[in-house]
Amino acid sequence: MEKSLYIVSTPIGNYEDITLRALKILKEVDFIICEEFKEARRLLSKYKIEKHLVELNEHNEEVASDEILMMLIEGKSAALISDCGTPLFSDPGHLLVDLAIQNKIDVVPVPGVSSLLTALVGSGLDFEKFYYYGWLSPKKDIRRKQLLDLKRIKQTIVLMDTPYRLKSLMEDIVKILGANIPCVLAFELTKEREKFYRGNAGNILAHVEKENLKGEFVVILNIKYK
Repeated sequence: MEKSLYIVSTPIGNYEDITLRALKILKEVDFIICEEFKEARRLLSKYKIEKHLVELNEHNEEVASDEILMMLIEGKSAALISDCGTPLFSDPGHLLVDLAIQNKIDVVPVPGVSSLLTALVGSGLDFEKFYYYGWLSPKKDIRRKQLLDLKRIKQTIVLMDTPYRLKSLMEDIVKILGANIPCVLAFELTKEREKFYRGNAGNILAHVEKENLKGEFVVILNIKYK
């Protein structure tokens, strides 16, 4: 396999969502770059792939990127994966990609599952134009100011956060943007518990509280119709 850095998308919950091309690349590269060994080994064992792993995350990104770059320059090929989904969305790896491009190493995206697009296409909302905001601040005061700023963006807006902040995020959305704002909660996408909660922020918060929802999620707000 030629000297390249492949950006390989992996499933976000359902292992059957892997693409044939992704499997081929993962089997053929010299090594795989992952966020955490545990998650990567679980994924690869599912497909019976044994490969040398190199860890790259927010704790070692600079040092690991330099080391990986040297291996790429020496002629080795690598696949970058995240814990799940499409790499580089709210994940480490940007520095490595920049270094690879600067050193004229081919960067090859291998498309696949993305929680962002999966949530949008199942939402029932108009997303011909949308604004991906991603993760709000974990600090309540800053998060509320960010939501206030989003009021001015008349678009469909996509938010993500950790499972344990779902309730506090929905509470802040109701408080800052109002209970009646059109909203969709895409919950545990592609997994057995997958469900779309559609309506407004107020009734979705009620579902979160009543069902004590905890899991991976994407929140979509239709601010342009407020």
